[in-house]
Amino acid sequence: MSNPGEEDATPITGTAALAAYFAAGAKPRDAFRIGTEHEKFGFRRPGTQSGGEGAGGDFAAPAYEPRGIRAMLEGIAGLGWEEIRDQGNLIGLKAAGQSVSLEPGGQFELSGAPVATIHATADELRRHFNDIHAVGAPLGLGFAPLGFHPTARRADMPFMPKSRYVIMRRYMPLVGSLGLDMMLRTCTVQVNLDFASEADMVRKLRVGLLLQPVATALFANSPFTEGKPNGFLSARANVWTDTDPDRTGIPPVFFEDGFGFERYADWLLDVPMYFVAREGKLIDVAGESFRKFIAGEVPALAGVTATIGDFADHFTTVFTEVRLKRFLEMRGADAGSPAMMLAQSAFWVGLLYDDAALEAAAKLVAHYDWRALAAIRAEVPRHGLAAPFAGGTVRDLARAAVSIARDGLRARGHGEESFLDPIDAIVAGAPTQAEHWLERYHGAWAGDVTRIFEEAAV
Repeated sequence: MSNPGEEDATPITGTAALAAYFAAGAKPRDAFRIGTEHEKFGFRRPGTQSGGEGAGGDFAAPAYEPRGIRAMLEGIAGLGWEEIRDQGNLIGLKAAGQSVSLEPGGQFELSGAPVATIHATADELRRHFNDIHAVGAPLGLGFAPLGFHPTARRADMPFMPKSRYVIMRRYMPLVGSLGLDMMLRTCTVQVNLDFASEADMVRKLRVGLLLQPVATALFANSPFTEGKPNGFLSARANVWTDTDPDRTGIPPVFFEDGFGFERYADWLLDVPMYFVAREGKLIDVAGESFRKFIAGEVPALAGVTATIGDFADHFTTVFTEVRLKRFLEMRGADAGSPAMMLAQSAFWVGLLYDDAALEAAAKLVAHYDWRALAAIRAEVPRHGLAAPFAGGTVRDLARAAVSIARDGLRARGHGEESFLDPIDAIVAGAPTQAEHWLERYHGAWAGDVTRIFEEAAV
């Protein structure tokens, strides 16, 4: 989840001003960039102890301190990163367009810099993993990118000292049964992509939303809960189905005639708020309407003027399958191996950054009513690519989408096609990451799920 954003004290004058905020993200095509974000679970290697909240035995999630997540941040800061603090606590880092932030359960997130090619993304990931190894090894910590924590109970997970998480921890159980699991026990990988205009944004947003369940199936990587198979291939995706219906999923408004920046901004005004930041502190207004905040009708915010900065904080608390900021975030995939992280970025870049590929992808989803494609989201957490769809399975749709993505990457001319090789194999019948781990569980691991940590470690 994002580190605190830049403050903009400009008062909000209406939805047109909010629409203009998003419109300012439009870029010429030659300025399109790729930003990859990924999360991973920390774990204590056997024979080491970190102590503190969340302390446990081998492979337990490390606490914030001592010799835990804070020490990781301090160590990486020593490699040339600037510290980000919240109420005096070190909660993130930034350097050269990149940032490191913490998810509520201590999941470590790298938000990559905007780069021109997936080759540059691969180099960035390599450098980050080298830093993780250099700092984590002396602390006895490893990191594994998996979609859902494979062994820990919710109560076993530590809780990071980040102000917004205190508010979310209170509010989440009021709106869904799995929101705390989302916070503490899930990890994702996403790619952030640019748009050239409002029309380009809408087209990419809709294609991205309707193919997001396909990505969920392709990148499924969370088949275990508390040490046993959970019946899902993507438990992470299942968690999102009961987290908070007001801010998740594939909202119908995105497919209404006339949808664009202003309609999106208007929709956001009615998504319940979490907080408003003032003087370095967060005011808990969880459940209140931003529209009422603008109108001066939120008692806890009496006399507080709603600003563009407040709105920018607010829309970071929206968790739709594709999220619009001043770019588009593709959010439907489980965290996975480095090769699969790069394949996820390649998949979306191939589909959305070449005009012919985007046209082909738009035609692919136009064959079906958007509601039928959106309905796949409820099926793929359990069934993955084998989920039935349109007389066949989701694998058929995935095969077509991966083929279009490969054509799109080829047309870009950067030699990025090989990054799709892992998912080419999957659509041809190879096991997904989740299916691979289940084979290991029933075979070589003899039912010992803790074996996944070292095998999945980056």
